[in-house]
Amino acid sequence: MKLPELSIITVNYNGFADTVQLIESIQTHLAIPYELIVVDNGSMADEADMLKHQFPNIKVIRSDRNLGFAGGNNLGIEQATADFLFFINNDAYVKDDSLTHLVERMKKEPILGGISPKILFADQEKLIQFAGYTPLSSITLRNRLIGFKEKDTGQYDHPISTPYLHGAAMLIRREAIEKVGGIPEIYFLYYEELDWSVQLRRAGYRLEYNPAAVVCHKESSSVGQESPLKAFYMTRNRLLFAKRNLSSFHRFLSIAYQISLALPKNVFHCLLKGNSDLAVAMMKGCVAFIRMK
Repeated sequence: MKLPELSIITVNYNGFADTVQLIESIQTHLAIPYELIVVDNGSMADEADMLKHQFPNIKVIRSDRNLGFAGGNNLGIEQATADFLFFINNDAYVKDDSLTHLVERMKKEPILGGISPKILFADQEKLIQFAGYTPLSSITLRNRLIGFKEKDTGQYDHPISTPYLHGAAMLIRREAIEKVGGIPEIYFLYYEELDWSVQLRRAGYRLEYNPAAVVCHKESSSVGQESPLKAFYMTRNRLLFAKRNLSSFHRFLSIAYQISLALPKNVFHCLLKGNSDLAVAMMKGCVAFIRMK
């Protein structure tokens, strides 16, 4: 057997059907020598055993507890052997062999630390989910997904530098991981790939959106578009990102803005809509941040 040129890592959490679809799409389309690593991240059933039985040629790791997005992927990193690691959400899939183009691009450009492909919505494959990010503003931490919900007519079919990679699909150079470390686990869920992207850029690497490859993604199918879990971690981790990555002056202003203006506004809107569970989750997220050491 040829040594793998690509290690593909995905994290499964009570998502057996989605993970099966992802594996089958990779096995159907990918021609480059690769290894596929699935981390079963504390699923209620032992889905690792089920996956290993159905796909005996993949690597499966079972964690008895949920380690979060970062912790689960970091377990996969420990088992990966290739020079290039592709992290893909288990609720995504590929339709062709275009990931090969990203690997070739990385081989030719040593300064590239990471690449995210074009990402389309799985339920509407002509709609764009991701074609790069704009930078986060220094106080409000707002930015946008380039091309989000636009019809894909080829308007973003050229590679560009991006300040952040998209956690649903990102190819990372092993050398870069060895330099900056794994995905920061303090976040558990949300914002960790943004923080990791900052660390990669600080280490001197460039990040890129490259539409030579396309991935389809069922956005937030595992936790829901609006769920207390998401509201908690988005609130806590936005504050945590500011604390870890902004200069002292901008850090103070950003945290003050989030706690005194943005949070009360968001809580009020949730209460007006009758979403008291989301409002409570946001407040708990803020308290959790304040109590973090």
